Amino acid sequence: MKMTMHIDEDVLDEVMKVTGAASKTKAVAMALSEMARKSRLKKNLAMGSGVPASQLDKVYDPKSLAVYRVAEDQTPYGKRRSRR
Repeated sequence: MKMTMHIDEDVLDEVMKVTGAASKTKAVAMALSEMARKSRLKKNLAMGSGVPASQLDKVYDPKSLAVYRVAEDQTPYGKRRSRR
């Protein structure tokens, strides 16, 4: 979809550097996807796991980074995620 937007060039340049996006369009797409992902994460975290805080260390290994990952593909920026 084509559209005209007024975007701060400094912010867009920073997003392109941080993400490694090859174009402004890709940088905007990545930024929007990241905002949507963070919104989903926030909703999922708000729902909680149903495990009382006193039991969390028995259910989850606190030394494991996998505990903190969202159940989604870890697709690098700029790569398309396969649809399931």
